[in-house]
Amino acid sequence: MPGSSSPSRPQPEAIGGLHWKAWGSEFAGTLVLVAVGLSAVCFNFGKGMPLDGLPMSLRYLLTGLWFAGTGALLALSPLGRLSGAHVDPIITGGFFLLGKLHRHDLVGYVIAQFAGALAGAALLLAAWGPVARSVEVGATTPGPGVSGWEAVLIEAGIGAIEVLTVIGMLSSKRTARFTPLALWLVNATLVWRTAALTGTSLNPARSFGPAVLAPALDVYWIYVIGPVAGMLIGVGVYRLVGRVDVVTTKLFHDVRYSSTGVSDLPVRQP
Repeated sequence: MPGSSSPSRPQPEAIGGLHWKAWGSEFAGTLVLVAVGLSAVCFNFGKGMPLDGLPMSLRYLLTGLWFAGTGALLALSPLGRLSGAHVDPIITGGFFLLGKLHRHDLVGYVIAQFAGALAGAALLLAAWGPVARSVEVGATTPGPGVSGWEAVLIEAGIGAIEVLTVIGMLSSKRTARFTPLALWLVNATLVWRTAALTGTSLNPARSFGPAVLAPALDVYWIYVIGPVAGMLIGVGVYRLVGRVDVVTTKLFHDVRYSSTGVSDLPVRQP
């Protein structure tokens, strides 16, 4: 943590235990991602809002830039520097499958992410009221003419792209610091091109909160199976390449913060 007198050095193995500060950061980060990020859906698509007359493609692009930008800024914030700003079970799960996170953090992070998403959706609904209801509280649902299993395939594909982007950027000490920027551009593009087809979840937790409050639980299975399949594809491709290794489990690495995950970069010792 900042201000600690312990020296900075690499963290060679994942640390088990109760990491309440990191889990609390994931809860707060996911809350912000949903409440602030999905405000873009309310503003760009809500009933009676000023952008109602703009082309749909432009509104999808603006939504992607806003939502993905929220995630990127979270990674740069103190919350993100503490926990790693995964705010997405498929990112946490990917690190776990790669042997970079302890199972305690897999469970703690994922529970925090789902709880944060539900709290964020409740805050979104409280803040936007009828406008949020007009867009189903930002729930992800398949577009017209897109079947459930077609949506699963699309979500699997874009989930794999997200996971591979994270792994690729974090596989080099030189590129790791630019991970938030890369994710902002990649995820904004994915929202722009696929939101009309699936709502572009990429994140089972992000879809969970709105699905509960909309409600839209009848199609929620799509946004579990699809992104999780994408995670498995992404990790599988990474293992096939086999020439690189993730140097940190944080989307923006700061040597002033401790880490419970494996890190080849210096971290402040807890």
